[in-house]
Amino acid sequence: MEFQLENPLLADSTTAPSHPLFLIEPDHMPSEKYTENLRFGDFDFAVRRDIISSISQLCSGLDRLVLYLSVNYLDRFLSSQELPQTRPWALWLIAMSCVSLAAKMQGFNVSLSDLQGNGGLIFDSETVRRMEVVILGALKWRMRSITPFSFVPAFISIFQLKDPPETQALKARATEIIFRAQTDISLLGFKPSVIAASSLLCASNELFPLQFSCFRDAILECSYVHKVRAR
Repeated sequence: MEFQLENPLLADSTTAPSHPLFLIEPDHMPSEKYTENLRFGDFDFAVRRDIISSISQLCSGLDRLVLYLSVNYLDRFLSSQELPQTRPWALWLIAMSCVSLAAKMQGFNVSLSDLQGNGGLIFDSETVRRMEVVILGALKWRMRSITPFSFVPAFISIFQLKDPPETQALKARATEIIFRAQTDISLLGFKPSVIAASSLLCASNELFPLQFSCFRDAILECSYVHKVRAR
């Protein structure tokens, strides 16, 4: 069955946010040490930037959700692994393997030759498969990632919007904010639910400023939302 970022547990994602996603979301985040190292320079920021650039190149023509999921895998992988060398071929292999895994999870039938047709270094299928296994092990096979998209439908439901076009506009704008926020290292330490809530509040302030205070109060009344950093 195709994995959906909005519904990672295959439960009803349109109900109020009291489901177990809030309890398990920390298991799908990079480690605190990783985010701190990125912010303070102990981990080479350029390494992450270069791999994300490669992922973007490899995802050319694919759904944006594949790109998002690939970067999610990358951050979780880098936070649990020591890179022996920042060799270009190794970084490209990591990027290709993350994209390959994300495409499979999203139900896209993308061959290795299709990915390598987007440019970059060429690897045989066995080399990519071995790296995929390494990544799977590092992520403890938790490939149905809990992301901000997982919380958007539930949060929108508590706004009780009556007009479907307004609901769709709010969701679309919040989705765009989430996409743009992923590469910002200052946000890596926040839980996905907090990023989802913040994105929806930003979107509602832009689109429906007169209703913003009501939306904010609805979010803050949710017992799982905290106005603090993830850890």
